[in-house]
Amino acid sequence: MFTSQSLNEGAPKSELYANLLLQLRSLVAGERDLIANAANLSSLLFHSVPDLNWAGFYIHKNDELVLGPFQGQPACVRIALGKGVCGTAAQRRQTIIVDNVHDFPGHIACDSASNSEIVVPIIKDGHLIGVLDLDSPTVARFDEEDARGLNDLVDVFAESTSF
Repeated sequence: MFTSQSLNEGAPKSELYANLLLQLRSLVAGERDLIANAANLSSLLFHSVPDLNWAGFYIHKNDELVLGPFQGQPACVRIALGKGVCGTAAQRRQTIIVDNVHDFPGHIACDSASNSEIVVPIIKDGHLIGVLDLDSPTVARFDEEDARGLNDLVDVFAESTSF
């Protein structure tokens, strides 16, 4: 059983993400299934990264993003590419950090408690697979250190998963 929250409480972000990488590698060892790996990673993040109210995936299907495994309140099911933070990150194929989602043009409010967001695109062999989306009730919750750590986790997830 993973108890990363108690191990990482008050730890520097670099230590948190290094620990999460070790745990993710253990979780995906020998498992290639998209749903299983996405479900475990979303749960690992939700229960380990402080100050989140949503962590999960949107999978790229037929030129839109479709809700995948997640932790948190029910969410929007479909997001067009280029719409909202998730659709914009997917279209640009770039990680996007939004300090205040209420200032983001076209933000899609699935949970009114969310105030900041980070979205990491998942790219494998040049193809957009989807995005990892994390929301927080705290304004300016995410920074470049979160972006680096989450991108490293997404890389391991993509390498370990069949799409």
